[in-house]
Amino acid sequence: MAHQPFHLPAREGLAPAGAFAVDSAPDAPPEGERWTSWDRASHGPGPLPEWVVTDLGAVDADLGVLKTGKEADVHLVRRWVPGTGRACLMAAKRYRRADHRLFHRDSGYLEGRRVRKSREMRAMARRTAFGKEMIAGQWAMAEFATLSRLWAEGLPVPYPVQLDETEMLMELVGSDGAVAPRLVQLRPGPDELADLFEQLRGFMLDLVELGWTHGDLSPYNVLVRDGDLVVIDWPQVVDVVGNPRGMDFLDRDLRTMCTWFVRRGLEVDVEELVGEVCAAAFG
Repeated sequence: MAHQPFHLPAREGLAPAGAFAVDSAPDAPPEGERWTSWDRASHGPGPLPEWVVTDLGAVDADLGVLKTGKEADVHLVRRWVPGTGRACLMAAKRYRRADHRLFHRDSGYLEGRRVRKSREMRAMARRTAFGKEMIAGQWAMAEFATLSRLWAEGLPVPYPVQLDETEMLMELVGSDGAVAPRLVQLRPGPDELADLFEQLRGFMLDLVELGWTHGDLSPYNVLVRDGDLVVIDWPQVVDVVGNPRGMDFLDRDLRTMCTWFVRRGLEVDVEELVGEVCAAAFG
């Protein structure tokens, strides 16, 4: 499964960690761009992975854009404790304000989701300015909550470190300083292809047992780290039972992924898999 690891290109004007001048503002960190936001954020599930830096004296620095998307951009963030060897790299997913988002298919995914106040529900349904902001906030909260649940259940997703308003920090999926490739980038051999498909099958069965489907699953949002699948991009997660179109989303997720495996040369009984996973959704 040979591939070229993706490394961030050098960003013009970006100073190396530790080379930042002391800010004249009294509340500025001694180096980096900001103090850690850990203490004011919602945190991911326990047990906390050892690599996560939670020290209140830590600082964060943005090292560049990893990915741009329809509803959010993903940046690379380094968090470290000055004067120590404690540091980690994370992916920071930052959701855009409602008037800057490009994702216009909210309604189908949001069916079956509820908020507590009827006023907020009406605003979301009517797509008022307030309603759009509510929807934007729901994307971030939905993805963080979903990743927290899936990680706690042992499913292959990035660890969600924290959520601070519309910025989610999560595990950077990769190894040896390189971001893991997307499934669509790979040209695996027959044995590797069959193994990846079995991983996908097991993942989908585990996911529907929780009552969910991804909602936008494709080889573009499945990463492969050291031969293991890791599924990303969860804001549009769909309740298979609660959403009137839940089974349609599930069927589409399965067929999209099967199409990729078939095109790579794997014999897949698509109808059998669809039937197996759909049956498990109501088992």
